[in-house]
Amino acid sequence: MVLCDIGNTSYHFLDGDEEFKKSVKTFNPLEIKERVCYISVNQKVKKQLQGLENWSDLSSFINTQPYYETMGIDRIFACEAVHHGIIIDAGSALTVDVMKDGVFEGGFIYPGLHAMMHTYATISPALNYSFNFEVNLDKMPKNSQDAISYGYLKTLYSEVMSHSLPVILTGGDALAFHKLFKHATVDEMLIFNSMKKIIQKADIC
Repeated sequence: MVLCDIGNTSYHFLDGDEEFKKSVKTFNPLEIKERVCYISVNQKVKKQLQGLENWSDLSSFINTQPYYETMGIDRIFACEAVHHGIIIDAGSALTVDVMKDGVFEGGFIYPGLHAMMHTYATISPALNYSFNFEVNLDKMPKNSQDAISYGYLKTLYSEVMSHSLPVILTGGDALAFHKLFKHATVDEMLIFNSMKKIIQKADIC
């Protein structure tokens, strides 16, 4: 059984213990002959896969009623994996979702790390810096790199910590944000583990 989490730019596969990605622009799903259980936030790809018998969409096996209508299925699956905690999915967008005693309390969306860096560089070449995750959030910065880092990270950190919940980090930039949220749990397989639970519960694939 192959699992696949499809985003806006890539297919993220888990085949047994092997994890790999393929570009949405170049990958042909017909190349895979095995049974694939997937979720997709990419509606164009989702439409293409509907005609393929060996690709099964897991989104139809989950109760989305507790969540809001336009919420991404990847976020929903991440929330389904966490009973009590705040989930930071650090991908191309950075999403933050709050689960309290199994109940979805809401969440918010930030530009992802690379999107935000690109935004600053677009404003001015003088702002073309990487983020300093070691910046002191208790002191106002006195250089440009720290000023940019502080503006992005302080707001995020303050909001997340205000909920006084365990923090779970997932997504491609999870390890980078672990430098900021030092006591967080990093679970890069969070969505895949949630998919496995749904598969087992629904007895599919």
